[in-house]
Amino acid sequence: MDETGVHSLLNAKKSIVSDIGTTSPVQTIAGKDISNPLMAVTLPKSEVLTGNYCYMMPPKDKNHSSAVVPPDLLSNLPENVIDAIGIHLPLRDAVRTSILSKKWRYKWCRLPELTLDQAFWERQITNGIQHFVLQFPKRNIYKLPSSFFMCFQMRHLSLHNCSLNPPLAFKGFDKLVSLELCGVTIYPLHLEKLISHSPLLEQLVLHLSIFFHVRIEAPKLRSFDFKGRISFIYVRNGRLLAKLSLVDEGYPEKAGIHGITKFIQSFHALEHLHLDYSSVRFLAGEVSEKLPSALNSLNRLHFGISLDEPDVVSCALCLIRSSLYLQDIEIQVYERFNPATSDVTNEMAALKSLEVEGFSDVILNHLRSVKLKGITGTKHEMQLIKLLLAKSPMLVGMLIEHGRGNKSPEARLELLTELMKFQQASPKAEVVYKGS
Repeated sequence: MDETGVHSLLNAKKSIVSDIGTTSPVQTIAGKDISNPLMAVTLPKSEVLTGNYCYMMPPKDKNHSSAVVPPDLLSNLPENVIDAIGIHLPLRDAVRTSILSKKWRYKWCRLPELTLDQAFWERQITNGIQHFVLQFPKRNIYKLPSSFFMCFQMRHLSLHNCSLNPPLAFKGFDKLVSLELCGVTIYPLHLEKLISHSPLLEQLVLHLSIFFHVRIEAPKLRSFDFKGRISFIYVRNGRLLAKLSLVDEGYPEKAGIHGITKFIQSFHALEHLHLDYSSVRFLAGEVSEKLPSALNSLNRLHFGISLDEPDVVSCALCLIRSSLYLQDIEIQVYERFNPATSDVTNEMAALKSLEVEGFSDVILNHLRSVKLKGITGTKHEMQLIKLLLAKSPMLVGMLIEHGRGNKSPEARLELLTELMKFQQASPKAEVVYKGS
């Protein structure tokens, strides 16, 4: 079909004509003045589309019609023709093409572009919607209409690259169970209000690029995944929180802006904890050897660390000491955040904190798996490996992945030789070294 034909089909005026004198009534859908295979396509009357199409009276000579137009011709259109038709249709009509034939049923799902009709969009947002997912490219920040905030039955909401500006009268979604906001533009106070007015909220995903000073108040929250630039974050009443992931893209210039003790003190049900390097630095303030309340439910701990920063190391070790039921630990080792500020005294303090003697009262009886990434063979790294091997009597496997440092065969051999000298509390532990 040429471009003129496609446009003729799309712009054809709606005309409904009843079938005359047939026991099995049929109607024909076709474009006006198009000399192509769509010239006469027969459909059962019950399956005729409604929309901006031209419904033409079938020829009186039925034999002539069936001879000229095979009934499956619509299914055999070239893919590029189908795409050309679908792209130019409004979303509602594009979806309706799924009833044309079996082969058309899911054609609209793979269209590279869909045309959203603003009027249709606002009409369809009603109080009955419970599950709503809307994703836009990053280059197009879509502002949600005010009618969106009338969906009081909403239970699951996922928005990507939208602008969210609730009206003053908005009182939240009191039935909302899961909320995902990625690349969404929203004022922190509006976000706090949205969350706090969702009393049933259990799952929260926030991937936001702006600096955030936000308080999370969701008494039934079980999973919280945050990625963004943290200036301040506080989760009130996290007694049911089981999964927590913090990825701080702001890279704080100073460690210990926020204290790990105050932040995590109410997370008694926490099972999985993931903190990237910047998040550990952010939380490395006012650190004691152990948390006031042990994390007895924590079984998976993943974090990033620079081992020559004493505050950061103390924060990580505090978490390990306070989590005696850990089963899985994954540690990503990084170079110092700012090598120019390297201090010999601090490095020695960090190294001393990693000594096995400092863990005389700690045994990780449930630890089964350890994964260490970015290992180059520094003193601090080797001391950490030694500590974990000595304090894990039930360890099954330790995987050590080499980092960006010296990768010469001699350096690797030296590292392996050193590893073989370490005492292992577990006779079954298998230590695997993986060079890149």
